[in-house]
Amino acid sequence: MTLQPLSQETTLATSILLRQAMTLCREKELSYAVWKLPVSEAIYFAAGARLSEIHDVSLEDTTPGFVFAPFDPGARKIFLPADELLVFGKDSLTPSKGMLADQLGANKSITGEDTPSFFVKPLEQTASADEPTYYQLVERCRDAVLAGEFEKLVPSRTKEVDLPPSFDLANVFMQLSHRYPGAMVSIFSSPKTGTWIGATPETLVRVDQNQHFHTVAVAGTQKYEPGTDLRSITWTQKEIEEQALVERYIISCFKKIRLREFDEHGPKTVVAGNVVHLKTEFEVDMVATRYPQLGSVMLQLLHPTSAVCGMPMEKSLAFLRAHEGYSREYYSGYLGPVKINNESHLFVNLRCMQVSGERARLYAGGGVLGESDPEKEWTETELKMNTLLSVIRD
Repeated sequence: MTLQPLSQETTLATSILLRQAMTLCREKELSYAVWKLPVSEAIYFAAGARLSEIHDVSLEDTTPGFVFAPFDPGARKIFLPADELLVFGKDSLTPSKGMLADQLGANKSITGEDTPSFFVKPLEQTASADEPTYYQLVERCRDAVLAGEFEKLVPSRTKEVDLPPSFDLANVFMQLSHRYPGAMVSIFSSPKTGTWIGATPETLVRVDQNQHFHTVAVAGTQKYEPGTDLRSITWTQKEIEEQALVERYIISCFKKIRLREFDEHGPKTVVAGNVVHLKTEFEVDMVATRYPQLGSVMLQLLHPTSAVCGMPMEKSLAFLRAHEGYSREYYSGYLGPVKINNESHLFVNLRCMQVSGERARLYAGGGVLGESDPEKEWTETELKMNTLLSVIRD
């Protein structure tokens, strides 16, 4: 299927309504989530006065809302009930009952220019994220893999940037939606978490209206030049093995619950903004397998996947905590709507940044195997960060 970007007409018209809704929420101290799913033009906006902190996410028993989970699998997840739910169309707001819909209709002149439209949380202190420091981290990971301690490790780093005076969160969301139609584009803003925005290509768990479970194995990264024939792209043995490790990790999770009836398609080369990845898709018919809780069970087993942490998982998690030099917070956690239109879509929180006043912190990482080169790993993180930087700096 060819992915069609949002039209410029949609981008401009919807950004005005979106900015109004964000500003109203900020004025009334309402937390909110905004998202656009891949291959869709519909933009959803959920808001509520209270957040719930939960240990485990139940996709079957929860009320409609939005989940925002940190990288640390033992930490509490954030659940935002969709007390208010708006759907933005091409140039209008889908009729909906609720305070936000009513006030948006009565306040067409609101622009958000003089009122903050998002919550600000100070950025936590981090260790140095410069090039030599990251080289050393990659080398330490590589040495540990070569010593047989790990099959793979996924170190990450941060970059802080000044935001331009013209920075507008609603406009950045719309530009990301326009440029990356195959991504899950989102904003999550609350007093507890601060504000995060991203455009992630990676599904963690999806349960559709037909009660089919979906997940993907995504790994390997190369720069993508628009117009390139995907059939002409070749992959190194290191990239192929990295992606195969993620596949094996997912299959091992199926084996843990003795599930053998699944469909596997791939790997294939897919475009994710300015880069390409190798991707394999998995699907399970939850009705045929008589496993209605599969979404929740696999969510607990999969996170954090070997694509963002390493193998073996627990040991890799401890290694990264000891050596990365910062808390990932919500980067490489997961997020997405649950029980909206009888579907749940949870994505790994990649290609993201935390917005804090006039500054922002970007995050990126990459898989390290025995043959990994620190310079190439640094370049890969730069490419991934450019997903957002290219929009901010326009």
